[in-house]
Amino acid sequence: MNNPADVTGDSNEDLMRLRKEIERVDRALVELIAERATLGRAVGSAKRRAAIAPLDPSREAAVIRRVTELARDVGAPEEDVRYIFWHLIGMSRRIQLGAD
Repeated sequence: MNNPADVTGDSNEDLMRLRKEIERVDRALVELIAERATLGRAVGSAKRRAAIAPLDPSREAAVIRRVTELARDVGAPEEDVRYIFWHLIGMSRRIQLGAD
């Protein structure tokens, strides 16, 4: 029979390994958010050069529909993904309105 201390040690190692994986994913997410912000800045500049309004509610709605489908396809919680993307869209709006 296994020693309870061994099980706890294995559990702690598993927990540490999983937390490291979460940290790796968090870093990747932050890098992707930074990349999205850079692209949003470029979009804002392109819109100004083309004399296009910075806010585009129909495009925003299309993004939300697309990511909801992506969430469904990969088994992610759709409502949470929509919530996150509305925040990302808000970030992009602020960036585009202030982009140089």
